[in-house]
Amino acid sequence: MSADLSKLHKTSKKTVVLGCSGSVASIKVPGLACLLQSADLAVAVVASTNSLRFFSPEDLPEGVPLFTDDSEWEIWQKMSDPVLHIELRRLADVMVVAPMDANTLAKSAGGICDNLLTCVMRAWDNHKPLLFCPAMNTFMWDHPITGSQINILKSWGYHEVPCIKKKLACGDEGLGAMAEIETIVKAVTDALEVAEHHPTGR
Repeated sequence: MSADLSKLHKTSKKTVVLGCSGSVASIKVPGLACLLQSADLAVAVVASTNSLRFFSPEDLPEGVPLFTDDSEWEIWQKMSDPVLHIELRRLADVMVVAPMDANTLAKSAGGICDNLLTCVMRAWDNHKPLLFCPAMNTFMWDHPITGSQINILKSWGYHEVPCIKKKLACGDEGLGAMAEIETIVKAVTDALEVAEHHPTGR
């Protein structure tokens, strides 16, 4: 699927950038995008390379553009061309990273921006809400560094949509599963409502 910003430029709806990383929970991205559309939001998906192991671009709802690392260079060919991670920040009203795997959590907390997803996060306008939905193995979740990394993101004003306890795809049972997609949509719409009434902060 080629990169296309035109749908986002033309919409009058609030726009959500749905970022997804290399967790098995990315299998839920098409369903999440569909629910976000049902909440009267325009949706653009920013997918890491590994997230695409868990869903196909063809599974996304009609009208939802998909942007990948390659999209950055499809759009930018010369100095006057738009820079995708900057354009996405300008066009979006809210960003939600669902799922945020352990690797993306670690990179984000350290300020690393080595793919489109983390570049959009690093270039984000701090007056707009940014939500993240952790998803990882229970033992990765329980690692001592996880809590400190989450606290770093929260100290910047990012909103955590907490993970839940269940039997994971790997067979382990415990905390680490991504929040239910209905919970995530409610968190996104609530964040937009707060931002509308308090436009200068989160």
